[in-house]
Amino acid sequence: MQPLIFEKDPTFWYETLRSFGHIAYGGADFGEVVMTAQRIAEGDYDSWHDEWLATADRVAAEARAALAGGHAVSARDGFLRASNYYRSAEFFLHGAPDDPRVDAAYTRQVACFRAYAELVEHIEPVLIPYGPATLSGYFYRGTRGATVVMHNGFDGSAEEMHFFAAAALHERGYNVLTFDGPGQPAAMRAGLLLRPDWEHVVAPVLDWLLSSSSGAPYDVDPERVALLGASMGGLLAPRAAAFEPRVKALIAFDGVYDMGAVIAAHVGGDRAAARAALEQPEADEFIRGLMAQHPVARWAFTHGTWVTGSTRAGYALKMLDYHLRDGVAERIACPTLVCAAPDDFSFQGQPEALYEHLTCEKTLIEFSAAEGADAHCQSGAQKLALARIADWLEGAFR
Repeated sequence: MQPLIFEKDPTFWYETLRSFGHIAYGGADFGEVVMTAQRIAEGDYDSWHDEWLATADRVAAEARAALAGGHAVSARDGFLRASNYYRSAEFFLHGAPDDPRVDAAYTRQVACFRAYAELVEHIEPVLIPYGPATLSGYFYRGTRGATVVMHNGFDGSAEEMHFFAAAALHERGYNVLTFDGPGQPAAMRAGLLLRPDWEHVVAPVLDWLLSSSSGAPYDVDPERVALLGASMGGLLAPRAAAFEPRVKALIAFDGVYDMGAVIAAHVGGDRAAARAALEQPEADEFIRGLMAQHPVARWAFTHGTWVTGSTRAGYALKMLDYHLRDGVAERIACPTLVCAAPDDFSFQGQPEALYEHLTCEKTLIEFSAAEGADAHCQSGAQKLALARIADWLEGAFR
């Protein structure tokens, strides 16, 4: 798919496409996205924030007015769109996480989504015990006992998972539990940094879910619990499933096998060479040059330092530990779906590598450019992608 706007900056184009994709489940309106994007100066993070914030504020104000006037459906729809627009507003600012604009927009994202949840009634905010802390999320009450636990990856929120799978699976009758784990937006506000051993995140989530299912308030069939990870969650969720037998079906949306290989490709060598180069004093200078040349690297390194609590080189070194190598992928025992996009600017070849190493019952869905589904996580083709995912899950739980 050729960019319709922001032709020189693939990150700005992808994030615009991401919002176009969220139209499918109520997260945007086409004209609002286009007019906002046309006001943004390409490559300017401040301009991106300001214009998305202006749109979000306008839509949220209209939703509040609709609610005050007794127009519940109009208010519901407006709050949902505003939530997504606030998410987009602070997306590129994490290189300076103390910037007050970051938490201001995030707080409004959550508030608008919760206002939406109150109006639809089947979505309940939840807090899941996680050691001395808690993980924030949402439980969607379904009608069939089968439950999909889902989370994002490197940058998305539990609120955004509504558009990436929760709404689609709930309308098919599934219970859905979304949550933010360490390194993800709500958990970052509690000081919980990203970690590679995701089984230690999913285990307490399942403890909470399945203990709740023993009686009121949730009807959860423990033999039909699926785990879905989006984006880099396509590595984290498989990692958890490798060590967690309570996961009965797994969806990597899209699949990721080895973040170390992604980092090594940027540094220009294999894993060992990348580690050696990143441990050198001049590594940060090299990364600054990389960021100046490549918009994707610019965003990844600024965001990565925040979610890992590290320097730029330190973030890259930490990513070498995020992988399913050394027999981890081979440990996965449940039926597994791996999704793949041919023009994924972050993870080309990664879904295929994961699929190759799986020894369980497995399915690979390769989306195509002809379908408009060639982007990362099939952004822009959510109805198509989530229909195929849901149909696969029906077979896995049959």
